[in-house]
Amino acid sequence: MEKSVEQLLEVRRKIAAAELEADRPEGAATLVAVSKTFEADAIRPVLEAGQRVFGENRVQEAQGKWPALRQEFAGIELHLIGPLQSNKAKEAVALFDVIETVDREKIAAELAKEIARQGRSPKLYVQVNTGSEPQKAGIEPREAVEFVKRCREVHNLAIEGLMCIPTADENPGPHFALLEKLARQAGVEKLSMGMSGDFETAIAFGATSVRVGSAIFGAR
Repeated sequence: MEKSVEQLLEVRRKIAAAELEADRPEGAATLVAVSKTFEADAIRPVLEAGQRVFGENRVQEAQGKWPALRQEFAGIELHLIGPLQSNKAKEAVALFDVIETVDREKIAAELAKEIARQGRSPKLYVQVNTGSEPQKAGIEPREAVEFVKRCREVHNLAIEGLMCIPTADENPGPHFALLEKLARQAGVEKLSMGMSGDFETAIAFGATSVRVGSAIFGAR
């Protein structure tokens, strides 16, 4: 068995255990396998093992490998989890099923335009910079609820979730708790939070999807 498949099964086992521990139903947290920087040949065994939800950071990189993989494997759901530049909105709407990194007015406007033009409606999440880190993408926590409202009312975007990347080397728990609180205030149901090092904690705080890359595919 491929090492990545063994590791995929182990991650799934840990997710199921974390759901049980948190008294949440089985399947409450969807595994998004983060395949950024890995070639199609490295992803194929994980697809063959039944994984269908994947995360990519860059529009251009995803364009290079996923159209062909989609012809081989049915039912793939592709998430954009890296920062989106407004000039890539057209390609992102065409390729991705979920865009998790809506974080400013310009992106909201461009996505609204492309969704109307293409007649394709990817699910949308707002990225929140829970640590208020200047170098990191995401809207400030104090602006998040109002931004979700503007996305809905001004741009007619159906925002269904929030996403965060906690500050490195900090306890992720307070970040996840903050995101869950903001989601309740904004009236959104989905929470994309938790990565290879902290996805079990994220599940305890209510994550509906966890983004796991290195624990499946190995170090980049």
